[in-house]
Amino acid sequence: MWAVECGTVATLVWMILSSVPIVQAVPWPWFTGLAAMVAYAVAAWPAATLRGWPTLALSIGWLAHGVALAIDIFAPEHGARFGFAPVLSVTLWLVLAVYMVESRFVPLPGVRRALALAGLAVVLLVVAFPGEVRAQAESPLLPLHWLLGIASYGLFGAAVLHASLLDGAERRMRLKTGAPAGAMLGIPLLRLERLTFRFVEAGFVVLSAALVLGLQSAQQWRWDHKTVFSVLGWATFAALIAGRHASGWRGRRATRWLYAGAALLLLGYVGSRFVFEVILQRV
Repeated sequence: MWAVECGTVATLVWMILSSVPIVQAVPWPWFTGLAAMVAYAVAAWPAATLRGWPTLALSIGWLAHGVALAIDIFAPEHGARFGFAPVLSVTLWLVLAVYMVESRFVPLPGVRRALALAGLAVVLLVVAFPGEVRAQAESPLLPLHWLLGIASYGLFGAAVLHASLLDGAERRMRLKTGAPAGAMLGIPLLRLERLTFRFVEAGFVVLSAALVLGLQSAQQWRWDHKTVFSVLGWATFAALIAGRHASGWRGRRATRWLYAGAALLLLGYVGSRFVFEVILQRV
């Protein structure tokens, strides 16, 4: 039902705006990016003042964000963009996709505003730091390597989102002794924990495939910052999965390993690109 409503609203907006001359002159990646920022800003507003509008605005922002990404990636005159901001943008869009689907079946309180603010931030970052355009890959395996790498970022991002909900529920449970955690969160903790580590395991499989393809497609293996942090992140996730299955790691111990692995993986590409683009001002 929500998809039909979003599609209807998007169609009406398109019919109105496409007839405005000034809008016709705006490049589509910029126009859709601006629409995403406006929608995310509305979605971040307190729901009590706007009733059901923030939820609908988040859906519209996600759709506009996705259109902007698709145009920027697949348009012949553009080519795929690479940089810390575009990768963060795609990663958050994937996390939002998980949220959009999951929130229809599982209550995820307190997440909408945080994701909307993060969406607004990453779109602004892409405007400020668009990265570089690479029209052709050095190896036919490289596009798949890039795709799997970004997909693993999205899966681990979804895992971090669920882990933060898990930690928050446990903190509230300790503060309110005797209160059932499921009642406070709206979802049983064990179910949330299983969801968290399913995302971790799926991300680990995708990341492993990305690393193998990267090794196969690279003409010369280099132990640079990207490689070292990526391998360290992979090893951290491997230790987490092994510890959970062998020793039953749960709670804060498990989530800390998850946060550490995600931070290392983020430093692998996003961190190194941030240093090149922002600090060293090289693309």
